Amino acid sequence: MRKILIVGAGQSGLHLAHGLLTNGYDVTLVTSQTSIEIRTGRPSISQLTMPTVLEYERELHLDFWSAIAPHMDRFKVHLYPPQAPAMSLQGEVDGYMLSVDRRVKMADWLEYFEDRGGKVIIHGVTLTDLDYFSRMFDLIVVAVGGGELGALFDQDRSRPHGARRRMVAQSHVFDVAPDPDAGDQVGWVASTAEAGNILLLPVLTADGPCHSLMILDDVGGPMDSWQDKPTPEEQLRRMKELLRKHTPEYYERCANAELADEHRLIEEIRLQVRNPVGVLPSGGLVLGIADVVVTSDPFSGQSWNNSTRCAKSYLESITAHGDRPFDRAFLTATFERFWEYGRIAEQWSHTISTMWDQALPPHLEAVIGAAMKYPEVADRWVQGWDYPPDYQKWLLDPELAHEYLAEIAATRNQ
Repeated sequence: MRKILIVGAGQSGLHLAHGLLTNGYDVTLVTSQTSIEIRTGRPSISQLTMPTVLEYERELHLDFWSAIAPHMDRFKVHLYPPQAPAMSLQGEVDGYMLSVDRRVKMADWLEYFEDRGGKVIIHGVTLTDLDYFSRMFDLIVVAVGGGELGALFDQDRSRPHGARRRMVAQSHVFDVAPDPDAGDQVGWVASTAEAGNILLLPVLTADGPCHSLMILDDVGGPMDSWQDKPTPEEQLRRMKELLRKHTPEYYERCANAELADEHRLIEEIRLQVRNPVGVLPSGGLVLGIADVVVTSDPFSGQSWNNSTRCAKSYLESITAHGDRPFDRAFLTATFERFWEYGRIAEQWSHTISTMWDQALPPHLEAVIGAAMKYPEVADRWVQGWDYPPDYQKWLLDPELAHEYLAEIAATRNQ
């Protein structure tokens, strides 16, 4: 039985650990926190579980929350162009999306992994530890992107869309006013030309359903107001003021919001793609996974999408490899197999998070106009979040975009 070590208990690490355990591997997971410490610790950036990823979780019996978490079956996208009236479109999800507080999700998955017979080591890991472990395991997968472990993976400047810095401020809040048209089963996202980006999502926490209010901006931008690390109460007050100034529709829903969590989240993120193979001081090799090597803009909602798809892709590569050595060629090919999907997801993420950095290309203006007019175009826009490669067939290609919109218009005029 092949022995595999996974370092880190996040979405990708735990999903891969459960998948390997299901396929008969001897799996050990190392994490610096117990499930209780995860459950009661600081919040993380809120993420979306897309419909396809939800099915992947169900395959491993990991969907614990669909019966109790708020379902998002549609999204409203608000666009605030420079010196122009705001625009909005609404698309329906093919199925539904969930957002579950990472503290709840990862704590439950970690406990379930141990209940299933997986080995868990609660301990911080150093490079020296990994050197020692490399003699005991056939493969080491690193699912921790910070500190000296993250430094194992150099930035890959040959890959697109790297080296941007983003500042995220987030609060979990109660008493958000319902959407006037769709109640609470709708997510809101906003992209502003003069400020930054906003997500307002119903989320399940340990205290029950509430909303996650997230503001993102480039470091030093108009919505980066957190250098002094304000208290949670002051942070929420400032967030409301930013909403009042830049996105009044969001302010109307959040004007009476109250904190649901005593913790605050202010975090700087460096968007980048890194080399997937790390070399230990002794020469041993480790494989980075998901956001360790591909850090996406949270505004695109692709983090857990990428993490789960990466874990599933790695699982398929590992199980197909049989008893052959996990050498550099295998590790590199394993990442490249995922990157066929990941590079397109990153292209979409970069497109949507930088859409106001220059004048909108004519085809994108046309798509937005059509999405406001034709529900099927808005639906395809929103449903593409689940599988971004679909955007290659229309939204990301000017010629294909115009062909698609012409087909829609012709169908409507029949």
